[in-house]
Amino acid sequence: MPEDKPRRVPKPRNDSPPARPTVSGPIGPLATAYRGTGGVTNVVPASRWRTGSGPLAAHTAGGPWWRCDACGRDWPCPTLRATPTDARRRATLIPEFSRITRRAIRDLRGRPGGPDPIAVVRRFLWFLPLTDEEARAVALRLR
Repeated sequence: MPEDKPRRVPKPRNDSPPARPTVSGPIGPLATAYRGTGGVTNVVPASRWRTGSGPLAAHTAGGPWWRCDACGRDWPCPTLRATPTDARRRATLIPEFSRITRRAIRDLRGRPGGPDPIAVVRRFLWFLPLTDEEARAVALRLR
C-alpha cells in the first residue's frame, strides 16, 4: 500500500481587510463633530464670540433671513462687528464664516431687494479687507 500522506486542506479565502489593531491604554472616547446648538448647523459657536467685555452669544442668526436674534438688524449686526478681531481670532472665524457665507448666498440670492453674492461676502467677512475683485472671486467660489 502506498504511503498515506496527509491531505492538504486549502485555507478558506478571506477577502475582508485585516482587523484594525487594538491600541492599549487610555485613549478616551471619540469626540463627535460640532453640530451647533439645538440642531442648528449654520451658526458659529458662541464660544468663538466671547471677549473680555462679555458674551455676545445672543447676537446669532440663521437663514433664510439672516437677521440678528438680539437686535433684529442684518447679521452680522453692528454689535458683533464692533468686537475686536486680532489675527488669531480671524484665523478661527474665517472657516466658520466662510461656511456660513455659502449658506447665506444661497438663502439671500434672488430675493427681491436682497443683496447680491458680492455684498453678502463683504457683509459676512467684514473682518477681512476685501477689494471688489476679491469679494467677487470669493463669491464665485462659495456659490
